[in-house]
This record gives sequence, C-alpha cells and structure tokens, in this order.
Amino acid sequence: MNASAQTLRHPSSRLRVFTEDNLDVDAIVGELLDGNGAVTLRGLFTPAEIAEARAIVMHESNADERGGKVTHFQGDAERAGRINLQRRVWNLLAKGEIFSRMAAHPAIMKVMRAFIGSEFIMGSIAANRILPGGPGQEPHIDYPYWDFHSPDTHPVRINASFPLNAQATIMLDPFTEETGATAYVPGSQRELRYPDESDRFFERCERMLGEPGDTVIFFGAAWHCAMPNRSGIDRSAIITQYLPKFVKPMENMPAALPEAFVKNASADIRQLLGLNYPYPEILDAARGGNAEGRDVMKAR
Repeated sequence: MNASAQTLRHPSSRLRVFTEDNLDVDAIVGELLDGNGAVTLRGLFTPAEIAEARAIVMHESNADERGGKVTHFQGDAERAGRINLQRRVWNLLAKGEIFSRMAAHPAIMKVMRAFIGSEFIMGSIAANRILPGGPGQEPHIDYPYWDFHSPDTHPVRINASFPLNAQATIMLDPFTEETGATAYVPGSQRELRYPDESDRFFERCERMLGEPGDTVIFFGAAWHCAMPNRSGIDRSAIITQYLPKFVKPMENMPAALPEAFVKNASADIRQLLGLNYPYPEILDAARGGNAEGRDVMKAR
C-alpha cells in the first residue's frame, strides 16, 4: 500500500482544540508530554495578519524558484529533482514586523513558559511553503533531537520525560489531507527514538488539520513530517522552534538581524533571541564578584 492510501485511514484530526479565551496551560502541557503530543490553538491570528505574513512569504519564496535555500528531511525530493517544490524562507524577523508578533504571541508565550521554562528562547523562525506537486518529508523528530538517527552522538539515557523542544506551526493556507497537512503519530513523543521503516509511520499517522490562522503546538520528539501536496493550492506555514534557555539554537538569529532591530527589540523578543542568557561567556574577562547563586537571583 502506498503512502497516499495509508493516510486516508485518518480523515480527521484527534488534536485537542483550545482558543486564547479558554487556554488551559496545564491541560496543554499534559497533552504535549503524555497525550497525543500536539494541540491546536484555534484562530490565534486574524485574516489580516495571515494575509500580511503570507504576502511576504510568497514574495520571498517566489524569488527562490530553484529552491536554493537550505532545507531538511528532503532527501527523496532532492534525488528526484523536485526540491524546488518545497521552499524555505529563513530569517523572518528581519522580513516583517508581523513575524515578531507571531513569535511572541501572548498565548504561545504562556504555553511555552509552562512547557520549557520561563526564560525559554527561540531556536528558529522560518516559513515552509509546499507548492502543488511538492513531495513530503522523511518522518523525523525535531532539533535538538533531529539527528537521533545517530543515537551514539547524544548523551546516554537521554529521554523525553522532559522537553528540550517545542514547535509552533502557524497555518497560512488550509491544512488538509490533499494539501499535505503535517502527519504525526499520536503518543510517539513518549519514547525518544528516530522513526524507521519498521515503525509503519504511514499506517499509523494522523494529520494536523486546520485553517489559516490556526496554530498547532507540538513536542518535537513526536514523529512527524510534511506530506505531499496533491492539491492545486499552496500549503504554507510559519514554523517556529522554541527551546529551553540553555540549548544551543539552530539559527544564529542575532547575527543575521540588523543591529537596529536587536537594539530596539522588545523584552519578549530579546528573551527569544537569547540575549538575556549570558552564556557562553568569556569568563576570564567578565566582571568580578559572585555572578550566580540564590543571592544573585534575589537581587535581580
């Protein structure tokens, strides 16, 4: 049975749905860790906000007709010469103020503070556009777990009992089975492992379905992948990665942003850029005195 037929077994999404008005952070955290591994925040962004973000993404990705930007989990597409049908737009904070508002939306910030710590950071914010005919991805898990296909490069006993990653997918187009809505295996986040063929991903997967303005938050240890776009329309989304403050980010965003942007960034954006966390630091040149401990925290 091919992947297309397999995924038709799951015509609807099992994801729990929340809105900004009924945000239950404890329930969401429990769902991310011990439930399906993902939730939907319905209608988090207005049609005007989605249109603004989408116009920028289309403009930027139309300038990359050959699909020359770096992407991930697209080995089959690259071998088939179709990698240009999935296009990434990186460094979004520099491309429009709307993306700062999306990254630091109060509901997302509230969930992330509860899930990965009050001083969490952002590891990446990018757009992923899958054009009609675009191929799907290899089933995978996300950074910093994403190369767990080589488990010996990770610490012994690393596990998913506490999260080192959270993802937010903001839908700019309809996420349907035809457009290639993200597939995932519910509950797969509970055991940290990179999926392989014996896991029968395409027989077990369900879809992260939704409409423009919806946001899916999920634990990146859940097995997932973009699916082929078999429709006549684009399937685009803003993909934001959030990390605990001590995890090395995937993107070096402060270095890519204009100096004026960093200087004038809001308190939330400064936190997301990791500017509030001093490490790594040249300690030999640091200001003298006690810099860490309970007394320091009391003084802050």
